[in-house]
Amino acid sequence: MSDKLILSPNLDNADGFFDALARAHDGLEKSTSDALNARLIFLLANHIGDDEVLTEALKAAQTSGHNR
Repeated sequence: MSDKLILSPNLDNADGFFDALARAHDGLEKSTSDALNARLIFLLANHIGDDEVLTEALKAAQTSGHNR
């Protein structure tokens, strides 16, 4: 992996963002919630615009947050 992907905490207000994200999903059916997540991912991926960083992020997401 390169050193382009930032894995250390980097949000000014992580709790506030998490709260806003959770509120955006309030009352949504699972399929609608999943679609919202997909749109958000594509918007952020477009903003990042760097294939190397996005590939690193995919790999990091696949190997974090769960036990296999």
